[in-house]
Amino acid sequence: MILANVRAQLGRADAQLAVRLIARGSGHAQDEAEALLADQGLDPLLDDERMLDGLLDARQGAHASLPLFSYVIVRHALKASGESERMMADYVAAILLHFGLRQRAARINDHDDESFETLSSLGDAIEGSDATRSFLARAHLGNYALWLSGLFPDHIEQRRWHRGGPTLGYFESMGVRGFRLAAEHRLASEYGLAPLFDAAADRFPRLRRALTQVSDRHLFPHVHSPEKLMRQVQDESQWRH
Repeated sequence: MILANVRAQLGRADAQLAVRLIARGSGHAQDEAEALLADQGLDPLLDDERMLDGLLDARQGAHASLPLFSYVIVRHALKASGESERMMADYVAAILLHFGLRQRAARINDHDDESFETLSSLGDAIEGSDATRSFLARAHLGNYALWLSGLFPDHIEQRRWHRGGPTLGYFESMGVRGFRLAAEHRLASEYGLAPLFDAAADRFPRLRRALTQVSDRHLFPHVHSPEKLMRQVQDESQWRH
């Protein structure tokens, strides 16, 4: 199950790299960063704009661990969208890391033999009698919808225009439904996850647009298409509101 635990994976090497990326050779800046790290922990350094710039522009940024890189780019994209809770950035970054490995996006957990290629195919698993599997399927519906619509919106739009596939709005509505159903499941309360899933449902469009910013800037910066242009115009209009 995907948990908001990316920050917990960051260790001493990540903290040391964060200090160096913020300092960029300045002894004064390094002293300030080290003092802040000792006094308040790693979070303020990860929120520093110089941290993001260093990851993207400095040669040392190439040595960042995948959890460090993923959290920082997601955190800054969400902050720019108005989402300030670190827990939400932690969770969205965890989705990126989890689904980016070994076809995990098509399975509700690592030990499940069944693959789900579409959101609608999760219906039977959501309504099944196995409580644990039903809960995981609900959360997976939200996670999968966010991952697909956030990182690959242009693929969705191309399929819609050329093959009559579902719209981005469909993916958003399914994502909201998945997170809401997960929050309502009794296991969400037992595991203390109901507030997180409720928040993800409430803020799904914002999370999706922020994740799309990550995709546009860092994954597919050189892709240009009419579908992308129209989607960016629509997203920017919604962002302002």
